[in-house]
Amino acid sequence: MTVSYTLEVANARFAGFTKLLFRWKGSIYKLLYKEFLVFCFLYSFFSVIYRCVLSGGQQELFERAARHCNKFAKLIPMSFVLGFYITQAFQRWWGQYTSFPLPDNLMMVVSGNVHGADERGRLLRRTMMRYANLSSVLILRSISTRVHKRFPTMQHIVEAGFMTEEELKTLDHLYSDFNKYWMPLTWFANLASKAREEGRVKDDMALKLLMDELNNYRAKCSMLFHYDWISIPMVYTQVVTLAVYSFFAFCLIGRQFVKPERADEHKVHVDLYVPVFTLLEFFFYAGWLKVGELIINPFGEDDDDFETNQLIDRNIQVSMLAVDDMHQSLPPLEKDKYWTEKSFSLPFGPAKPVFMGSTYDMREIDDDLEDSTTSYQIPMLPVSVWPPTPKKQKKSQRLSCCTKKVKSKKKTHTKDMETVDIMPAKPCGCEQLQQQRYEESVERPQCVVTLGEAEKEQETDYTNKSVA
Repeated sequence: MTVSYTLEVANARFAGFTKLLFRWKGSIYKLLYKEFLVFCFLYSFFSVIYRCVLSGGQQELFERAARHCNKFAKLIPMSFVLGFYITQAFQRWWGQYTSFPLPDNLMMVVSGNVHGADERGRLLRRTMMRYANLSSVLILRSISTRVHKRFPTMQHIVEAGFMTEEELKTLDHLYSDFNKYWMPLTWFANLASKAREEGRVKDDMALKLLMDELNNYRAKCSMLFHYDWISIPMVYTQVVTLAVYSFFAFCLIGRQFVKPERADEHKVHVDLYVPVFTLLEFFFYAGWLKVGELIINPFGEDDDDFETNQLIDRNIQVSMLAVDDMHQSLPPLEKDKYWTEKSFSLPFGPAKPVFMGSTYDMREIDDDLEDSTTSYQIPMLPVSVWPPTPKKQKKSQRLSCCTKKVKSKKKTHTKDMETVDIMPAKPCGCEQLQQQRYEESVERPQCVVTLGEAEKEQETDYTNKSVA
């Protein structure tokens, strides 16, 4: 059974994981204790031989071998090899869990789109879901040891109610060299088409929805089969296993507490009978390898393997309940408790204010602070585009004013039209104007205004009056 400890670590607390270290079921101690005892026995065996059996010359040879093994055993890339392997094994483990065929989506579509409250409609819906569950039982029986022990033969599946005798004969009659887990799903598709012909499925869109969910269900069954067929390459598993076992085989000799090689090492040399740090290193690395061995195939009978039999029981029960007992079964419609209230708050709600966004309650900056803050503006530099667009020279404009009469003491002059000519005194192009902007004296265009005789006399009179 899968070991669940989620409730015990629901809240983070001081030494929260410590209580998990004293559990036996599903623990690393249960997986590793045999290898750990063997390693301790072999280490003690070599230690006793070195200390009690070997002579002085033989002890010297053993010490040289121990130093040599301890020096070159560190060249084995244990962390890299094990880390990459466990990462791949965990991704594979999680992928197998997410590929487990659950009939929840399919049973909702069947219950909502295969209509009919009579016996025929009920038979169609129950048979469809029985075919879907039969397909998952067939594929799990092929990959899970627990399911295979529960259903060792096809007759046991018939006795469990997943298929009838006639369906078993039809399945055996259809010859195939490969796994036949997909055949009940083909029966499901044919039955859905027949329900469409009978009008139980109202339109083609509902039939398409049924087929889409059926294909998703079939894809998960197929993925489980391929996970069981295609494993992590065996050569990589062999490399990891050899790396771990060879490293600790050298540690049996290389980590012995031998006499120091130089005389000045006697001050820091400690002679121990129990290699504490070596045992911890064995516990971590060998335990890491055991984790990979555990999760590489979660369809076995380990403590943390998937509960496939329990999932089979759950799937058949909820699928039949959804398409039969709950089909078109609705509780009476009633007005809810807050029917007349525009805004309401549920009881037992959170005491703290609801999060509305990180900048929802951000205070605005005071106006005084904004005024005192110096705003630095970067001046915009003129951008010249090359080649420059040639500008058209402005032609002289002729402005015509309406007819007006100018009264004088002597006589009245009538001016039919007054003409004002505005023209540049010196025509210049775009390039010349661009150069003249940077010069100190710029010759600006002048305008010539032509006045009539009446205006000249009027101007003369105005001048005389001002002088007088």
